[in-house]
This record gives sequence, C-alpha cells and structure tokens, in this order.
Amino acid sequence: MITRRTLDALALLAAVTLALPAEAQDSIKIGELNSYSTFAAFTVPYRQGWQLAIEEINAEGGVLGKQLEVVSRDDGGTPGDAVRVAEELVSREGVVFLFGTFLSNVGIAVADFANQREMLFIASEPLTDALNLEAGNRFTFRMRPSTYMQTAMLVEEARELPARRWAVVVPNYEYGQAAARAFAELMATEMPDAEIVVEQYPALGKIDAGATIAAIERARPDAIFNALFGGDLAKFVREGSIRGTFQDRSVLSLITGEPEWLYPLGDEVPEGWIVTGYPWEQIDTPEHTAFVEAYQARFDGETPRLGSILGYGIGYTIKAMLEEAGSTDTDAMIQALETIEVATPQGPVSFRAIDNQATAGTWVGRLVMGENGLGTMADWRYADGTGYLIPEADVLAVRSD
Repeated sequence: MITRRTLDALALLAAVTLALPAEAQDSIKIGELNSYSTFAAFTVPYRQGWQLAIEEINAEGGVLGKQLEVVSRDDGGTPGDAVRVAEELVSREGVVFLFGTFLSNVGIAVADFANQREMLFIASEPLTDALNLEAGNRFTFRMRPSTYMQTAMLVEEARELPARRWAVVVPNYEYGQAAARAFAELMATEMPDAEIVVEQYPALGKIDAGATIAAIERARPDAIFNALFGGDLAKFVREGSIRGTFQDRSVLSLITGEPEWLYPLGDEVPEGWIVTGYPWEQIDTPEHTAFVEAYQARFDGETPRLGSILGYGIGYTIKAMLEEAGSTDTDAMIQALETIEVATPQGPVSFRAIDNQATAGTWVGRLVMGENGLGTMADWRYADGTGYLIPEADVLAVRSD
C-alpha cells in the first residue's frame, strides 16, 4: 500500500529531478531561435549548417560526455515574438543558453532579454553595430562580421574609385540605418572629399523601386552604396537595369554576393558591383573543401549558402566553448568565449573581449555571371575580420560592462 509519506517522498524526488542542471542530465539542452518562416532563403541553409555540426559532434561522443540537444523555434521575425519564444525556451525547455536570430532589431531584443535573465546569447546573423555598442552587454556575443566591418571592407575598395558624389540606398530598419551610419562615418575619414548627395530608405519588403531609382537619377551621383537584400534587392536591380542607372556608375553592395540573395537574381546579375559575399565554389582550402563535401553528402548534393557555413561555424564554436568552460555555468562559458580560438571552414575565429565581436571575416569581390548561369564573384579576397573591428575607443565610449 502506498502511504501519504511515500507519495510525498516521490513528489519531492520528482521536483529534485526536474530541478537538476542540464549537465546532470543525459544531454546539454541549447535553445535556438530564428526567422525560419519569414527569411527561409538564409535561415534554412543556416539551420542545416548547425544541424550538420551538431550531428558530427554528437557522433564523436558529444561534449563533456553528453550529447548536444538543440531545441529550435521560429521567432516570427518580430522583436515581440522573439522575446516570447526566448522566454519559452528558457522557462519551459530549460535550455542553458541561446543562439540564433536574423533581423537586427530582433537580435537587439533577444540581447536585452539575455541581459535581463543573465543568460548567454550567441547572435548568429544580426549585423547592426548596436549589438556590440549601445545595446551590447556581457552576455551577448556576435558571430558574423558587423555592418561596420563589412562596410569598411567595401570602403577600402572605394578609395580607389574616382567617385565623389554618392547615393545611399538601405532598408529602413536597424540594419539599414546602421549601414548608412557606418558608410557616412567611414567615408568622412577614408574619402574626405566625397559627399552623399541622396539617401533612400525604403521600408523593408516594400520598396517602390521606380521611385527609388528616380530619386537617384535626379541626384546624378557618381556611385551608389546599397544594403538591400531579398525581394527589395531584386526589384532595385531590375528597375535600375531597365533605366541604365548602373551604367558608368560604381556600386558598393553589402551582402549581395551571398548566394541567398545572388542566385534569385538569375540572369539579371548586375555585373561589376563590388560586394561582400561567399564564392563557395572557388574556395579550395582543405577545411572548406571538407565542409562542402560533408554538407553536400548530408543534404543530397545541395550547394552551401553563406548561412550554411555560418551555422556550421557556430556549432563548433559551441563545442569549443563548452570544452574550455568545463560546464554550462554562464560565467564559465563567457570566460571561455573570451579566450578560445575556433577552427572553422573559413579560418580561425576568436572573440574580442571588450565587445564580444567575433573576428570572422567575409569575402569581397566583383559580381560576374558564372558559367552555370548564376551570379558569382570574381577578383575576390578574404577579408579577415580582425583588421576591420570597430575602433576600441568607440566601443569604450558607449560600453562600461
């Protein structure tokens, strides 16, 4: 017969079991959230990248003697939904830290949540500089090169151009606004005799390409700085090509060389644009070749995207962090991220302690039409992020953590 004392003992045991930290269970539970339903072109390859890494790590025995278990959720592409999802991952699923997000404003919201909950958050894709500056905190780390860093890579190319009058076209939300600020700041120091003669801020996903191109034509710039992506980019390219806007004008374009945004352009690739991107089929380092072969074997021959290599690198960053920390204690994981160097398919990556920014770089080159009928990059170089980090004085001026 089960007595009341026995029932009380069983209830206590169940409560203790539920309260055990993740490292006391059979797996280490990690929370991931991203905009899978709204930006699938980037986030689905990204998810496949981290899935491949986690599968490889678990097949080799996991980390700290345990398997890695990723609990993934769609963040809805809005700050409010993302914070709600992050709360569910922490409170209901009991994850020990978070990674992911795509849009910059969503990344900032989750960074604030992480700060309030004193929980580690590794931001995957958000590019805005605010994530490491005024909105930064000791719990938030960023994997990708920031807007400032990628803009600096392009401005380095622009110094050799004869252009002096510039147009700026960016989406009207945090990422685009950050790109415009970074370009203006870098232009003032690197091209002091240049000026911005027109700025266009179309709403994300709602560009009126005709009106945007018309405004540029009226201003008669020598060159254009662009940060559009997705459907907005395609409409901008089509309208500008029809009107001849890009003829005899140099164009600097953030992230346009990434296959996620380049391949949908089809045969409308704006050849000659100077871009940041990912010419995956031309990178022949042993580390990258091994990654591509493993990725294509796992996903039925599918070619990798920038999101793929990003997700894969995050998976191995998590492994290196946990091994260095020796536990899932938040302070230990933060200290580990500040000291480790991670081997990734694009080269070694570490994090700068004063702002938690990764030193990952990206590829810079010119758009051309490839032999396969898709756009690609030519005359490219890999720009190591270490040389393009936000100046330390600028970081220290707004951060005290």
